[in-house]
Amino acid sequence: MSNDAAKSLDVVYAASSPKDVAERYDAWAKRYDVEMASLGYRHPTICLAMLTRHLPKGAGPVLDAGAGTGLLGEWMAIAGYDAAEALDISEGMLEVARSKGVYQACRYGVMGETLPFEDNHFGAVVSAGVFTTGHVGAEGFAELVRITRSGGVLVITVKDTLWDGDVGASIVAMAKDGIWDILEETPSYVSMPGRPDTVPSRAVVLKVR
Repeated sequence: MSNDAAKSLDVVYAASSPKDVAERYDAWAKRYDVEMASLGYRHPTICLAMLTRHLPKGAGPVLDAGAGTGLLGEWMAIAGYDAAEALDISEGMLEVARSKGVYQACRYGVMGETLPFEDNHFGAVVSAGVFTTGHVGAEGFAELVRITRSGGVLVITVKDTLWDGDVGASIVAMAKDGIWDILEETPSYVSMPGRPDTVPSRAVVLKVR
């Protein structure tokens, strides 16, 4: 099963445009949870752990940005974050997420473009496995800041190849510019131990000013 999951990942990593990303995830949606479990996928649980350290229950709403099939949403609901909404580029993935009944709303949106939310709406945004190869880079930050209220937190995972490039540099620069504070950064970790060639990632918590 892990070989099938690795092939599916390679397909989405090789996407050439947001439309292409959406179509590839649409095709993967019904197999996603089982295949990612076979790889020991860690990003959602790590994001949840970081969220519990920095956002009290009841301080939401929380946006799961790049929610996919709602893996993180399931665990947020178990942990008591019951005011969560989902955003994803793939309608197929959102269909699976809706079926789990863990989100107050599930909306289509493309990170890096204008998102369908009001300014200062969320107490936190979590984004697990989205700032990665072929997906979203530093262009996704401005809208996440816009929709998060002052004092709210962003909890994101970043693949190390992006951290060492424009994403890490943008996070540091935006802290220097007073847009957010860097509250916490994990050491690099392997997000999918079932895939030997997995490039490490890290998680970071940012507090919007």
